[in-house]
Amino acid sequence: MNTFSTLDSVVFLVYFVVVAAYGLWVYYRRKKTTSGQASHDYFLAEGSLTWWAIGASLIASNISAEQFIGMSGSGYKIGMAIAVYELMAAATLVIVAVFFMPVYLKNRIYTMPQFLEQRYGKPVATTMALFWLGLYVVVNLTSILYLGALAISSVAGLNVFACMLFLAVFAAIITLGGMKVIGYTDVVQVLCLVVGGLVTTWIALDLVAGLGGGRGALVGASELLQRAGGHFNMVLERGNPNYMDLPGLSTLIGGMLIVNLNYWGCNQYITQRALGADLPTARKGLLFAAFLKLLMPVIVVLPGIAAFALDQSGALGDAMRAGGELNPDRAYPTLLALLPSGLKGVAFAALTAAVVASLAGKANSIATIFTLDIYKHHFNKEASEQRLVWIGRVSVIFAIALAVLIAPFLGIDKKGGFQYIQEYTGFVSPGILAMFLLGFFWRKTTPAAAMFATIGGLVFSIVLKFLPGMMDLSFLAPIGFAVDNGAGVYEIPFLDRMFIVFCLVVAGMVLLSTLGRQDGSVRRMQIDRTLFRVDGGFALGAAVICVLLGVIYGTWW
Repeated sequence: MNTFSTLDSVVFLVYFVVVAAYGLWVYYRRKKTTSGQASHDYFLAEGSLTWWAIGASLIASNISAEQFIGMSGSGYKIGMAIAVYELMAAATLVIVAVFFMPVYLKNRIYTMPQFLEQRYGKPVATTMALFWLGLYVVVNLTSILYLGALAISSVAGLNVFACMLFLAVFAAIITLGGMKVIGYTDVVQVLCLVVGGLVTTWIALDLVAGLGGGRGALVGASELLQRAGGHFNMVLERGNPNYMDLPGLSTLIGGMLIVNLNYWGCNQYITQRALGADLPTARKGLLFAAFLKLLMPVIVVLPGIAAFALDQSGALGDAMRAGGELNPDRAYPTLLALLPSGLKGVAFAALTAAVVASLAGKANSIATIFTLDIYKHHFNKEASEQRLVWIGRVSVIFAIALAVLIAPFLGIDKKGGFQYIQEYTGFVSPGILAMFLLGFFWRKTTPAAAMFATIGGLVFSIVLKFLPGMMDLSFLAPIGFAVDNGAGVYEIPFLDRMFIVFCLVVAGMVLLSTLGRQDGSVRRMQIDRTLFRVDGGFALGAAVICVLLGVIYGTWW
C-alpha cells in the first residue's frame, strides 16, 4: 500500500485552493449585483442558480461519506442490489419534478415548515421544525462528519479529530457565503467527486483484471462478473442472508418508494436547491440530477464488489479485517490506499468534496429552518433582513460545532453509517410523507390529522421496531411480512415496516379528517392540473431514465 505522497498533497491542495477561490469569487460577485431580500438571497440564492448548478448541488449534497464508505461496504457485503437507493432515486426525482415542485413554487414555499404552517397551522409546523433540526444535527451532520473524518484519516494517516475539525471549518466557510456559493462550488465538488470516483473504480477494476492475468477496466468488469456474479442480483430472494436489509420487491415499491419520496420531495436539505428557481429551471435541475444518479452505482457500489473479489483472492491480505474481524466498511478506504501516487490525491479530493458539500448543504438547511421558522416566528417577528442573515450564520457555526462535539460518542462507526442514517430517519419518514401527500392532494385533511401523522408515525415505528421482542411474529412469515433474523426471531424488514406505518398513518389521517371538524382558517394549497404539464424536452429525458432503469433491472433481476 502507498502512503500519502507529496504529489498527492499537491493535488489535494490544488482542489482546496480552486474551491476556496471560486467560492470567494462567487460571493463577492453576488454581493455586488444582489437585489431583493437579503435573507432570501442568502438562504435560497433566489433566481440565481442555473439548472446545471441545481442538479450538481443536489448530487453533491446527497453523496457523502455514508455513500462512499457505507454503500461500498454494502456492495462488498450484499452486492449491486444496494444500488436501488441510487437507481430508484432517479425515478423519484422525476416524480418530484412533475408533482411536488410545481405545488411548492406556485404557493411560494421556501421551507418545509412554512408549507406545514400554511396548510396545517403553527403547532404542526413548529413541532416538525424541531423534529427536523434534531434529526439534521444529531443524525445527519454527525454521521457525515464522523464517517468522512474516519475515511480521510484512514487514507492520509491523520488524527480523526483533526480531520473532523478540518472538514467542519471548510464546510462552515462555504456555508457562511450563502446558498449561491454552496450551489456553484458544488459544481466543482461534483466534478471532483465524479472524476475521482471513476478513477477509483477504474483502478479497482484494473486490479481485478490482474487476478486473471489481464489488464484494463473492461477486462476487469468481465472478470468481476465471473468471480462475483452473485453480487449482481438486483432483487434479493427470500432466504438471502441480506433479505432483512433489502426485502425483495419492497426495494422497488412499498417502503423504498416512501424512503425516496420523503427524502427527495419533503426534505429541506434537498428541495432548498430548487425552491429559489422558476419551475422550468427547477425541473431541468432535478432531471439533470436524475441522470447523475444513474452514474452513482458505478462510483459508490462497484468498488465494493471489486474489493470483495480482490479479498476473496487474497490480494488484500488482512486489510479488510480490523482486529481479525471482517469490516465491509473498510472496502473503499482499502482501495484508496492501493491507488498510485497522484491518483490517490484525486480520489482523496473526491471524498473530501463529497463530505464538505453535504455538510455545507445540511448546515445551510439547518440555518434556514431555525432562522425563518423558529427565530423569526417565535423570537423576533420584526427582525431585519441583515439580522436574519446574521442569525443564520451563527446557527451554522453552532450546529457544526455541536456535531463535532457529540459525533465521537454516538457509536456511528460501529452501526454502519449508511444503515445508521436510514434507520433513524425511517422512524419519521412515513408520517412526514403522509402529511405532505394528503396536504397536497386532499383538501379535507385537518391539522389534527397532521399532528397525528407527526406523533403517530413515530410511535408506530417504535412499536414495530421492538415488537419482535414482545411477541412471536412467525405467523406473518407466510405472507412475507416477517423474516427469521438468523437467531430464530422473526422480524419485520426495515422497508416493510415503513410501508406498514405509512398505511396506518394514512388510514388514521383519513379517519380523523372525516370525523373531525374542518378548520376554516387553514389555507388550502393552490393546485390545478395545468401545474403538472411538462414540456417535450423534460418528457423525453424522463422517458430515457425509465427505459434505462427497465433495462438495468430486466438484465440483472
